Amino acid sequence: MNQTHAVVAVTAVVLATVLIGALGLRISRTTSDFYVASRTVRPGLNAAAISGEYLSAASFLGIAGLVLVQGPAMLWYPVGYTAGHLVLLVLVAAPLRRSGAYTLSDFAEARLESRRARRLASLFVVGIGWLYLLPQLQGAGLTLEILTGAPDWVGGLLVALVVTGTVAAGGMRSITFVQAFQYWLKLTALLVPVLFLLAAWYGDGAPRARFDAPAVLRGHTVVRVADTVRIGLDAPLTVTVTGRVDSVPHTARTLTLAPGTHHVLGGTTLAFAPGTPLPERMAGGTDPLGWSQPLAGGRDGHQLYATYGLILATFLGTMGLPHVAVRFYTSPHGRAARRTTLVVLGLVGAFYLLPPLYGFLGRIYAPELALTGSADAAVLVLPDRILGGLPGDLLGALLAGGAFAAFLSTASGLTMSVAGVLTQDVLPSRGVRHFRLATLLATAVPLGVGVVASKVPVADAVGLAFAVSASSFCPLLVLGIWWRRLTPPGAMAGLLLGGGSALAAVMATRAGLAPGGWPHTLMAWPAVWSVPLGFLTMVLVSLATPRRIPPGTPALLARLHLPEEVTGTVPAQESRPAARPGVRR
Repeated sequence: MNQTHAVVAVTAVVLATVLIGALGLRISRTTSDFYVASRTVRPGLNAAAISGEYLSAASFLGIAGLVLVQGPAMLWYPVGYTAGHLVLLVLVAAPLRRSGAYTLSDFAEARLESRRARRLASLFVVGIGWLYLLPQLQGAGLTLEILTGAPDWVGGLLVALVVTGTVAAGGMRSITFVQAFQYWLKLTALLVPVLFLLAAWYGDGAPRARFDAPAVLRGHTVVRVADTVRIGLDAPLTVTVTGRVDSVPHTARTLTLAPGTHHVLGGTTLAFAPGTPLPERMAGGTDPLGWSQPLAGGRDGHQLYATYGLILATFLGTMGLPHVAVRFYTSPHGRAARRTTLVVLGLVGAFYLLPPLYGFLGRIYAPELALTGSADAAVLVLPDRILGGLPGDLLGALLAGGAFAAFLSTASGLTMSVAGVLTQDVLPSRGVRHFRLATLLATAVPLGVGVVASKVPVADAVGLAFAVSASSFCPLLVLGIWWRRLTPPGAMAGLLLGGGSALAAVMATRAGLAPGGWPHTLMAWPAVWSVPLGFLTMVLVSLATPRRIPPGTPALLARLHLPEEVTGTVPAQESRPAARPGVRR
């Protein structure tokens, strides 16, 4: 890929983000503007903004990488992401808006009338936000490294600086416009190139057209394996090796590997002849690709459980993501929040039709990425592989700009939500000045961790945040909105046992502390047991502490479930159309 075109595209996206953010700053007049855009964001704009921040690096790059590695078995993955908004629409969207809260911590305090519950919820908001921010910054580093050869920390630093400046300067009003713009940019950046790539593939006479056919290397291919992997062979394979295979060192030696399982040490270089079937990567133990094995027929029998764990996490975790929840507080009223969610379902569903196509093309034109551990780069390298020349450079630059927009938009929403909680519950003052200080802390911590932490595939890393969200805030929101007997001790116990155990399990797994076999699977993908644990704990402890039911519960539940016109909770400025830009009420 031509580095000049890619740098120009990334620069244009960054400048557009800054300029649009400046527009929001100009019309941001009040503290309410800064935190929730004065609750006047209409469904169309709000839905585009939600879609922009929700469709992160995992969506833009990660899903294509998963499809490249595993084929059609991964097509269920975007279904979980999209279906999560259906649960949000039915159970949470309108009541959450009617609560009048600014953050999930505000909701916890209002519903439970407990400062301790608020502080505990704040810890989870910050933890989930940082867990979600980390892959965004690491993905930005990967993208800029591929495009320009810059060190992998440069992309994350650039995203952190732009996001911090945009959020700190204009708050919610600014990032609403920025994220809406970035949704349409991401959709265009995927749609336009894939049309050209599919046309080129159709006329290429590629040797295979089946989505689920084994990957075959089209030319002489040299692969450097970044991390130690196991490969499985169904037939003998002739390959030239420089490095260690099965603990035996080789230097540019051609050998034939027998059918079965072989260990390839990290740093080893493998050279394949044209037409060679790509060896299957057999993930297991602590291999980060272990969860994404086929739904059935796996060698250790655990993949089906792991897949269901991820489906449950994505399906129930959406409602508890702090950067998604905070956007519903910007809606004028509950009905607008529901309409916003309906539009989001359409926008997100349209977007998710595209990444699997890149994964399909990647299995034909760049299958070796599955072995190198760089499958997330498939979207970025395909234009050069398929078209080449100036057309490939231009389309690659468009995709690079779209990828950077994905990092910026999601990181903006996460920074806004984390900084809001830090301002209200950690820093000594709640003013706008302290909020701007909190934005620095919100991005600095995951940026620092990303420099020293091992790289995990972005879709995998985002799945961890969904698992913690599903195990903590999903029970809190569902029971807090729909069950009047929820008590502060029950809610806090459920957060600690459900969300805390999920967080501890995934962090222990990433640290390599989980033993092999079923214990590793249970700890790496905990939603199957941690979500029921969170619900059950909240119910049982609440039933055991009936005298702790907050006295204001009946009034608050009425406010959550009745239209604003009935309860009289629509402030005057929210019942009128939004003022024109630059006009103060």
